[in-house]
This record gives sequence, C-alpha cells and structure tokens, in this order.
Amino acid sequence: MPRRVASIDLGTNAIRFYAVEMEGDTISRVLAEARFPVRFGHGVFSAGRISPEDSAAALDGLEGVSTQMKDLGIQKYRAVATSAIRESPNRRELARAVKRRTGISLEVISGSEEIRLVHLAVTRRILLGADQWIMVELGGGSVEVALATSARILWCEAHAMGAVRLLELFAPDGKETPDFLELLTEYVATIRLSQKARVASPRGFIATGGNIEVLARLASRSAEGSDTPRVSVAALRATAQKLSRMKVEERMRTFDLRPDRADVIVPAAVVYGYLAEQFGVTEVLVPGGGIREGIVLDLADKLAVRRPASEDSTIEEAAALGRKYSFDEAHSVHVARLAGQLFDQLASLHGLGGRDRRLLLAAAVLHDIGDFVSLKGHHKHSLYLISRSELSGFSPSEMFLVANIARYHRKSAPSLGHPEFALLSSADRERVRRLAAILRIADALDKEHREKIQKVEVRHREGRIEILAGRNGNLVLERWALEKKGDIFRRIFGAQVTLVSREGEPNA
Repeated sequence: MPRRVASIDLGTNAIRFYAVEMEGDTISRVLAEARFPVRFGHGVFSAGRISPEDSAAALDGLEGVSTQMKDLGIQKYRAVATSAIRESPNRRELARAVKRRTGISLEVISGSEEIRLVHLAVTRRILLGADQWIMVELGGGSVEVALATSARILWCEAHAMGAVRLLELFAPDGKETPDFLELLTEYVATIRLSQKARVASPRGFIATGGNIEVLARLASRSAEGSDTPRVSVAALRATAQKLSRMKVEERMRTFDLRPDRADVIVPAAVVYGYLAEQFGVTEVLVPGGGIREGIVLDLADKLAVRRPASEDSTIEEAAALGRKYSFDEAHSVHVARLAGQLFDQLASLHGLGGRDRRLLLAAAVLHDIGDFVSLKGHHKHSLYLISRSELSGFSPSEMFLVANIARYHRKSAPSLGHPEFALLSSADRERVRRLAAILRIADALDKEHREKIQKVEVRHREGRIEILAGRNGNLVLERWALEKKGDIFRRIFGAQVTLVSREGEPNA
C-alpha cells in the first residue's frame, strides 16, 4: 500500500516541508511542498544564538505544517535541523518550544548524517556504480564534501563555509562592497581539504543544494543522452563574475530570484567553483534532490519490511574512523564479528533490537581507539574520541551511546558516578549496560589479538551460558580474561559465562 511520509528541514536559510506518497521505494506523488524564509543563520552567525524573531517565525510556520500533516494523513515524518541550529546554544530551547506548541519532534543532525541523506537521494537519480564520486552539499552554514560509490560513502568532511555564513561575514548589512567577489574568493581558498581528499581521483563531481540548482539553470548544459544538468567550472566562474556585477535587486528582476536566494548565490558559486578546481574536474553534475528527498526515501525504507542495515557496512564505516587513530583493525573488526554472533544468539536474554546491534558493532570496532592518546586509561579516551566523532547513519545521540558502550569494554562497570553515563536516559543506561556486557565477553575471546576463536555457539544452561568455541591454539588466556570480564554480564543477566571446547576437541 502507498505510504505517506514527510520531511521538515530547518536549514540555515529557510524551513522546508515536503510530503509525498511512496509506493515501495519510489515517490509516486508529491502531496505538499512549502518553504518558510526563516534565516536562522543571521542570528546565529552574527549574535551567536537563534533570535526570538526567528524562533517565533519558525513556530508559526511549523504550527501550520503540523496541521497540514494531520490533514494529509502522514504516517511518518522526520524533522531535522542543520548547521546554524546545530551551532546555537539555545537550540534545545527551540526544540522544546516546537514540541510544546506543534507536537513536532525536532532532531539536530550531524554533517555526516546530512551527506548520508543526500547520498540516498543522489543514488536514485544517478547510477554511480562502483566508481568513486565526489559529492558536495552546500548549505547556508557549512559545506559537506564526501567520496562515495553507489553502495556507500567512503568518507566525508565538513567545512564552515556555508553561503549565509559567508554573506554575514562580508556583507553583514546586505550591501556588497566593490571587492566582495575578491574577498570571497580569497577567503574560500583557505578551505583545507584533508589528505584523503587531496589524493582522491574521482570519476566526477556531484553538487547538491538549492544554489547550485539555480546556477545550473543560469549556466548549464545537459549531457548527451542524459537529463542531468552539467555546469562547466569555467561557466560557473563566469556566472559568479556576472552576478557579482549586479545588485541584489537586479538579480531578482533579471533571473526571477527570491531575495534570500539572490543575496547568497555569489558566495555559493565561489565555493562550488573552488572545490571543483581542487579536485581537478572541469564540470559539475547537478542531479537535484537533497536532504528533503533523502529523508522521505529513508523513512519509506524503514517503514518497509526489509533486512536490517548490512553488518559489513556498519563495521566498515566504523573502521574508516578507527584508521584515523591507527587502531588495531584486525583485532577490532574480529571483536565486532564475535559481538554480532553473541548478540544474535543471546537475543532471548537481552531483548534488544536491530538498532542496538548496530550500536554494539560500532562500539566493538572502536573500543580501543583511545590507545591513540594513551594506553593507560584508553577506555576513557575512547569515550572522548567517539563522542566527538561522526559516523554516517548515526545521529549525535547514537554516537554518544556508542561512546559509552565502548568506554565499558574494560575496567569498572557503568555507574551514575560517571558523568557521561549519568547524562543518559534510564532506558539508554540499561541499553549501555547490556551491550557493554556483551562487548566485554567478545573482547575477552580475542584477548591475545590473534583471532584464535573464529566462531562461537552459545548454549544456555540453568544459571549458566556456555560458549562453545572452535579454536586454533591454547585458550587458557581467553578463559582467564572471560572470568575477569564476565562480572557485568553475570550481574545484569544472572548467568555465569564459561568457555568450553566443542565435543571431540581436546580441552585446553
């Protein structure tokens, strides 16, 4: 049956509402679209916080959206806030006010989650295949740069070079000086791409966002046999030059632009042009789509009966982060595989779901990255590094859960005396306790970092969990580690964990 889903995007420059009807994984009908010109970036980038005027305008607009969603019979929605709100210290006050007045739950998402949603939309419009492509999503507050294939995002990074942010910096009163374009060009050139970005050899350069779609309309051509607009970098530069010679009002009249598009389009053109040149491409593909489309596709996917996200995908995403900290990849990935096996076979005991399994796998891969700071107390360093990192497909609150699970892979048990654990809700604290208990068992089974135990089978006995392990070598150290690390598991699940050899194998 068709599903009705909606996205609400509180961006730096405007609020956008998008409601659609989905048949399977295809948008069959657009039910409603609305845009409210609330420029959160003006208050945040100039005064450091969301202004009362912007909050009031947002509440008025979202109240109407809430009513419209009820009238349309929306089954599922997701309301997200991006760069400007993410940076504002009063973002929680806004979220509470929105919930109180409209009933809409507002979620502040990370830059990597933004690019994940964009990737969902882009891959429905362009066949990327196994080739690697640069994807650039430019918003009002930041620009996200990613390397992706059709299957997944290989890496992404964010830079504080959004179009509204640049406008507030160089034309805070809305008046562009004669050297406006020169200032923008020199400032944008300070973007420092990471080493992995500098060595990328992409098949092509894909740009998304409202500004590039307008630029494509002004200076684009279609590829032969394709409806996807392509803009040459030279044409992009020339268009920026042409627009910079016009006043905002003239741009509005000449090109039929909204006021809040006409003033930010030059900064946007400069950012896109600079990044395209950095990757050595001569043209930019503009497929359309973006966060709002990615959200409804993601919602439809979650409503459908599908297999959970690939274990390999979750592990690889986390491993990519772990490599930044020179972690022991073989050990960490092996612990994640063992943790996944234990989670599946202990389902009747822990009562957790697919989302929790992904949290466990990510925590297992990253549990030792604190070694990068110091071997002593590395579990606490892991907590710090993970909680301040991003993984595609994980919200900031989920990353905080991953960090807490990893923190308790060794040493003391979770305690309300630990500040980060105390910040969690009671339900999430229980989730961390159960997942950390499983992680400790998995880590003990690879105590020597030699992957001696490749596969485990769990056998339930009254008051006891027996782990039958195929092995390659003596397991004395693993049994000792399991005895030391099984304490939390025993307290939480009321069962002693023991390691036994399979029948027919000699005892270690």
